[in-house]
Amino acid sequence: MNPDFIIIGSGIAGLNLALSAAKKGKVLIITKKRAVESNTNRAQGGIAAVLAKTDDFKKHVKDTMTAGSYHNNKKAVEYMVERGPKVIQNLIDLGLEFTTSGGVIDLGQEGGHSHRRIAHVGDFTGQEIEKILVQKVKENSKITVWENTFALELIVKNKICNGVQIIKKGKIENIYASAVIIATGSIGQLYRYTTNSKISTGDGIAMAMRAGCKTKDLEFIQFHPTVLDKNINPKFLLSEALRGEGAVLRNSKGEIFMKSIHPQAGLAPRDIVSRAIWKELEKGPVYLDITGENSEMVRTRFPNIYKTLLKYKYDLTKDRVPISPAVHYSCGGIKVDLHGQTCIKNLFATGEVTHTGVHGANRLASNSLLEALVFSEEITDKLKKRKGKSEAFAKPSITEEKGAQIRKRIRELMWKYAGVIRTKKGLVKLQKELGKLEKLFPSSSKTNITLAETKNMLTVAKKITSSALKRDKSLGCHFITN
Repeated sequence: MNPDFIIIGSGIAGLNLALSAAKKGKVLIITKKRAVESNTNRAQGGIAAVLAKTDDFKKHVKDTMTAGSYHNNKKAVEYMVERGPKVIQNLIDLGLEFTTSGGVIDLGQEGGHSHRRIAHVGDFTGQEIEKILVQKVKENSKITVWENTFALELIVKNKICNGVQIIKKGKIENIYASAVIIATGSIGQLYRYTTNSKISTGDGIAMAMRAGCKTKDLEFIQFHPTVLDKNINPKFLLSEALRGEGAVLRNSKGEIFMKSIHPQAGLAPRDIVSRAIWKELEKGPVYLDITGENSEMVRTRFPNIYKTLLKYKYDLTKDRVPISPAVHYSCGGIKVDLHGQTCIKNLFATGEVTHTGVHGANRLASNSLLEALVFSEEITDKLKKRKGKSEAFAKPSITEEKGAQIRKRIRELMWKYAGVIRTKKGLVKLQKELGKLEKLFPSSSKTNITLAETKNMLTVAKKITSSALKRDKSLGCHFITN
C-alpha cells in the first residue's frame, strides 16, 4: 500500500483526523489492537463546552487555568475553548445524539467547573463517539485501517519523517508516506493501577523521543480520584459526573471529609481530591455515596455504571461504593504547536500523547475529548502530499524473548515512587531501579511486540522520573514532600 498519510492510533483524535485528512489523500490508520479499543471508549463523563446562556468562554478558560495551577499555555486554552461549540455541532452533524432535557443538550457538572457545561451521552459518551467515528471511517473509501499492527519505529532521517516501521502478522515492514501522525494515547499501563486500556504503554512518546522529538511536562500524571477499589486491571472508573449529581465522599467513619479541605468539596480539582482520598485510605476505606439522591435519576443518568457495579455486588442507589485513586491521564507529552507539528518535519501528533499546553499541571475534567477533537482538526491544513520515494530503512528481525517480568516491575516501581504523593528520595531510588531494569534487556537487535512495548514503557518511565526530579516544588498533580 502507498498511503499519503499514516495515522498511528485509533482513538477519537486519530479517527477524527482521518475523516478530515481523507479529503486530501489516502489515509492508513495503524492500530495495535482492534479499531474500537482505546481510552476514548472509557470516557464516561463527556465533552466540556460553553453551551449554556449563563456560561461564557472566559469562565471556561479561567476554570481550565485554575485546575492547571496556571501552568497552562493560555493562548492554547483560549484556542481550544472557543472551538468547543463547533466541535459539539460537528458531532451532532455526524449523527451523535447527546442526552437532552427539555429539548436542549443536558449539561452535566464536574469537578473544577464553575458551570454545568458537560455535554454527554448517558455515562458512555466516549464509547458512542468512538462508535460513530469508526462507522464513518469504515464508510470512507480513502481510509484503510490495519488492526493488530504495531508501530515499531518512526522512519526519520535528517529530521524528516518518511514513514513508519511496523510489525504485522509476525513480520517487520517499512511503510512510507508524506506525513505521519502519532495519536497513540496515554501511558497508564506504566502504573500498577490505572483506568487506561491495556494498550496504553507509552509507545507514541517513546518512538517520538527516539526520533528526536521534544517532550514536556511528563511529570504531571493525573490520578482519577474515584475508581472501584477492586483488584481488576484496568480499574473501573466512577465518573466525576456522579459527584456533579450529588454523590459525596465518605471516610471509614462515614464523614464527608472534603468539605473541610476545599470550598468545592468533592468537586474540587482532581489532584486535590486524589490526595485527600489517598491520605484517608491510610486510616481505612473510602466510599462514594449517592444513596441520598433519587434512585430513578441515578439509574437513568448512569446506566452503564449502575449495571457494571451490580456485577460486583454493589447497588449504586443503595450501597456506598469503595473507591481509590488510579492513574488516569498524562497532562504532558510530545511537544507540539497548535497545529500538531512536532520538531521533526512531516511528523505530527494529536490527542493525549501530546503536550499542547492546555492542561497545565492538572487537567480540568472533560477537557480531554475536547482537546482531541479540536487539535486533530487543525492538523489537516498542514498536510501535504510529497513526490518521490523514500530511501530504504533497515529492518530488525523477530525474536521469541519476552519482557513480562520487567513490565510488572516497572508498574510496581512507578506506583510506589511516582504516584499521588512523591518524595525526592523515592524518585532517586526509582531512577536507579529503572536503570537496573534497562540492563536486563537482551543485547540482540531482534525484537517483538512484547519486548518493544516493554522498552517503550521503560523509556517513558525514565523520562517521567527525570522530569519529576527536576521539579523540586509541588505543582498540580506533581506533589512532592519530605
